Amino acid sequence: MYLHSIQITNFKNYGQADFTFSENVNAVVGDNGSGKTNLLDAIHYLSFCKSFFSAQDQQSVKFDEDFFAIHGEFVGQDDERTRRVSCIYKSSGRKVMKLNQKEYERLSDHIGLFPSIMVAPVDSNLIHGGSELRRKFFDMIISQFDKEYLQSLIAYQKLLQQRNSLLKQMFEQGHYDSSLVQIYDLQMAPLAESIHTRRGAFLTDIQPIFQKHYDFLADNREEVGIAYQSSLNELPMDELLRRNEQADFRSGFTCAGVHKDDYECVMNGKNVRKYSSQGQQKTFLLALKLTQFDYIFEKKKVKPILLLDDIFDKLDEKRIQKLLYLVGNEHFGQVFLSDTDPKRVERILTAHDISHKIFTIKNDMEGLL
Repeated sequence: MYLHSIQITNFKNYGQADFTFSENVNAVVGDNGSGKTNLLDAIHYLSFCKSFFSAQDQQSVKFDEDFFAIHGEFVGQDDERTRRVSCIYKSSGRKVMKLNQKEYERLSDHIGLFPSIMVAPVDSNLIHGGSELRRKFFDMIISQFDKEYLQSLIAYQKLLQQRNSLLKQMFEQGHYDSSLVQIYDLQMAPLAESIHTRRGAFLTDIQPIFQKHYDFLADNREEVGIAYQSSLNELPMDELLRRNEQADFRSGFTCAGVHKDDYECVMNGKNVRKYSSQGQQKTFLLALKLTQFDYIFEKKKVKPILLLDDIFDKLDEKRIQKLLYLVGNEHFGQVFLSDTDPKRVERILTAHDISHKIFTIKNDMEGLL
């Protein structure tokens, strides 16, 4: 499966733009701020119904416009069938995803059909950022191949919001009604247990793949891993909710549960953020992204589209050479990469005998490309 073409309207700095891509490597070049990363983000929308970089859809609407639209045509590697995916967002708050002109009843039904993986400088936030970023990252991976997990996650989050709203109301009124809270507890507990079990199993599954990729990229042989930190490691969810009953009432929100889980990045048993060099951290993150690619391919038998944002400036020569070795040996399927230097891109890709197509993006881009 590869993205054959994309049409973009009013998306970030693009007014109207059309692209037709190579099924191999596509290099997007241009000055900083020209829109290279925005093009990669438009492709990300077609996979996940949302931006990789922006928290709100409104932030992706071109200035002085009230909507954006992204249309992509995907072609199957085996059957060569064309599938048209559309993402349309209006500033009124409505977002529509369509497959072959048919609108999805739920956006979650689209997740996993056209997988992609973004490798970007902001990935460092997985190490240095808060627990919510790590939860979202691993939830995104698991959700691409496990629909039951995704639905459990959505249902849990909805119940959590309702429970928190009730707790806040009770706190403001100064009266706690245990029977009302238990209505949510009884529904949330089995969902939390299912989510917790699946997260733990996933980390166990990826560990050997993760270590293999780190060994390939690194000069040293550190032992790497992801340590799953969850209150459910110690107690079942229903017991946690009972024990935190008064704390929840006093705070006005749910203090314990899988929504508080974290994933610690570890190397040789120590926290990567505190005890690893910048080079080790970059290797750790790239190995994690390669693990994500291999695991999705193993589960879905489809190679995700690989989106490499600004890699030549952000990765050192050794890691670039390792990554291009995999590209040249067709480990990946379709690849998109962005860079500021067209001559550098042409030189590197030609030197590795990698089939490619180059797109030059300009700041004042309007019309068809």
